[in-house]
Amino acid sequence: GYVASLVHHVDIGGGAPASISASREVYQEGIIIPPVKLVQDGKLIPDIFRLILAQIRSKHETAGDFRAQVAANNTGVRRLGALMDQLGSETLSFYMSELITYTERRTIFEVAKLPKGTFIAEGHVDNDGFTDKSVRLVAKVVIDDNGVLFDFSGSDTQRRAPVNSTYAMTFSACAYILKCLIDQDVPVNEGFYRSVHLIAPEGTVVHCTPPAPVVGGWETQTRLTDVILKALSEAIPDQVPAGTKAMMCQVGFGGTNPLTGELYAFYEAIGGGYGGRINRDGPDAVQAHGQNTENAPIEEIEINYPFRINRYELVEESEGAGKQRGGLGMRRDYLFPDHEVSFSILADRDRWGPWGLFGGQPGQKASYILNPDKEAIELSSKTTIELKPGDVVSYRTCGGGGYGPLEDRNPKAVLNDVREGKISLERARNIYRVAIDTTTWTVNKTETMKLRSDR
Repeated sequence: GYVASLVHHVDIGGGAPASISASREVYQEGIIIPPVKLVQDGKLIPDIFRLILAQIRSKHETAGDFRAQVAANNTGVRRLGALMDQLGSETLSFYMSELITYTERRTIFEVAKLPKGTFIAEGHVDNDGFTDKSVRLVAKVVIDDNGVLFDFSGSDTQRRAPVNSTYAMTFSACAYILKCLIDQDVPVNEGFYRSVHLIAPEGTVVHCTPPAPVVGGWETQTRLTDVILKALSEAIPDQVPAGTKAMMCQVGFGGTNPLTGELYAFYEAIGGGYGGRINRDGPDAVQAHGQNTENAPIEEIEINYPFRINRYELVEESEGAGKQRGGLGMRRDYLFPDHEVSFSILADRDRWGPWGLFGGQPGQKASYILNPDKEAIELSSKTTIELKPGDVVSYRTCGGGGYGPLEDRNPKAVLNDVREGKISLERARNIYRVAIDTTTWTVNKTETMKLRSDR
């Protein structure tokens, strides 16, 4: 058996702190480690460990994370060994094989419930970070008795820019989609993956080859997930949301900590609006699709790093209007009061907001702004800039797309959004055609009916 652990390291070297930047080739993105032994007989090999740490800015933090990862693997080895001692190799091997066979059988049964046919959609990553040209993504989904085929032929060729997805990234998007569509308790193992079939032409943005940069490949992979869902929307509208944030929206920066004199690096990926669904609004300010990072509390950040979060709030009126509205985006402002910083944005959605479905409107696009309360400067969604003491970078992520005609939205839901500060009275009246009496904070039914009939 094999034991594995997956960890997000805050910095792995490369051209910018947190190892994200508008890179031109993979060699600029951090240390490349071939399959070598970092651990021998349960202990770190000192020379190799020192070699890795020499490439990294946040040495103390990353060294601790590596040791935690090794400890996790060692725990897995002990527990797998305990199972072997308890059951014996023959019995353990039998149940491992049977679990895979059971999973394959369950997956085939679940796929048989899906509508058969061929479903096609296309979408775009807004830009590649070096040109204004968008990145075209084409998704064809074929569902038949052999499983589900995901064909991305027609997607753009790979770019010398940080928007290339690897084959493994793309495959994970497909596996994620299938897992969403079938019974939630089906296990994930080789038996499940046998029903996932992929055509991703080599040399394209969905299957890049060296030395293509890949640090922003997750922006493309997450958008590809949205495009696949768009392709399936006509076939299974009750299971598919409108367009979501569909980007990692990465934040990475670092400098010299003025309190300690040591280099530091910070990284996070922040949330945005999710798309409306057939009978529910999209959640506000969440991570979408395959993202697995959670909200980092301000208190925890400010205790451990030499910067401040000035503002952290929902972006009012960023939702895509619809019968079920999209979720609101979020705003997060980073202030650096007393030191210079190299700051990287690796995100998207600054040209077009997420699409609406079945008459719903698109969500508001994202924006990235330097010094919003001074002479505000709009920044690219893929850039590295040098900041001076006192500078602020403001992230305002996109809202989710709306689902269904907005004139069908329940007026009470509109009233609730106004009372919670998510939309204004003017937006309630002009977009949703709902009149609200601010004396009693109730819906004026007569005037609302007239507004909607006039439309």
